[in-house]
Amino acid sequence: MSAPTFFLVAGETSGDIHGSNLIKEMLLQSPNASFLGHGGNNMSEAGMTVLEHTDDLSVVGFTEVIKHLPYFTKVMGETLGAIREAKPSRIILIDYPGFNLRLAKNIHGLGIPITYFIMPQVWAWKESRVKALRKYIDQAICIFPFEQEWFESRGVPAFFVGHPFAESAMNGNNSDTFYSKHHFEKERPILTLLPGSRQQEVERHLPIFIDTYRMLKIDLPELQCVLGKAPGISIEQIPDDVRIEDENVQSAIECGTAALAASGTVTLECAVLDTPAVVSYRLSALSYQFIKRISKVPYVSIVNLIAGREIVPEYLQSSMTAANLSKAVLPLLSKSNERKTMILGYEEVRRTLGLPGVYQRAAEAILSKTIHTS
Repeated sequence: MSAPTFFLVAGETSGDIHGSNLIKEMLLQSPNASFLGHGGNNMSEAGMTVLEHTDDLSVVGFTEVIKHLPYFTKVMGETLGAIREAKPSRIILIDYPGFNLRLAKNIHGLGIPITYFIMPQVWAWKESRVKALRKYIDQAICIFPFEQEWFESRGVPAFFVGHPFAESAMNGNNSDTFYSKHHFEKERPILTLLPGSRQQEVERHLPIFIDTYRMLKIDLPELQCVLGKAPGISIEQIPDDVRIEDENVQSAIECGTAALAASGTVTLECAVLDTPAVVSYRLSALSYQFIKRISKVPYVSIVNLIAGREIVPEYLQSSMTAANLSKAVLPLLSKSNERKTMILGYEEVRRTLGLPGVYQRAAEAILSKTIHTS
């Protein structure tokens, strides 16, 4: 077999991280492999030729996507052209279902096998998308423990490799550097703000998080605060005593006493790193009504979905207020029963995530399938 070429598509920060780790592991197992496609700085540094950057691709919400439709139409056309020209051995789609499922349909006639890594959460909404997965996807790789059975019961052969966060560990190696960098005192509590990885999310959530911090300072004047900032995000006008961590956000989570987190992958990272969190989210009114109609799950946080019950409190839309958030997070900043109960729930969730070696298993599965289909 000649050296394989892979075309990857990741449209968000989390997908860029997962994609880069997958590429690194695939190169260990197949050093002559080459990679091109859509991703971010992490995938570029891992060795992929980036055609379209995640900073441009990351748009959330029904109304927001409609506004950017001409751009996405152009990107879809350019992507199809790039795939026809490159003739990759396999296409690897990473999450980002709105774009990736349309791409899978559009390239079906080319006969190029497709792996989906980080499966779309169609069990939460848009179950109709299962038909597309069944028809167009050659290989489905799951990261949540309940997904394999769910997909296979609907005719989509799936392989559970474990969740990438199973690789994470609380080793405390970041703590001294973190405290020194931000001039924090170890004996004082730290509130970590995690407003999201998209600019739109940060603009909606951060002002409320800042107001929450100000309210908490009334009861806890010793409280320290750090903002975990994702790559490509611009921040305007935050209080001088709120530090920004943009180099190692995991350290801000790991060293935080408690966190305010926008619903997303980061809520599971809080669980893995044992940082109690309050989860919240706001969309435009139209986007929220659209999501509410099609949603099939009782929670938005993946922590609660995995557990099948509420472990972290959730505040959505109009209930996402500084008063509600401050009331919920205050007991988590001390040795309270609420804190102890949440950490016990986190242990339950972590046990379901599988063993380390997630990217290695995913790379082996993809390369094995590529050899057998070439």
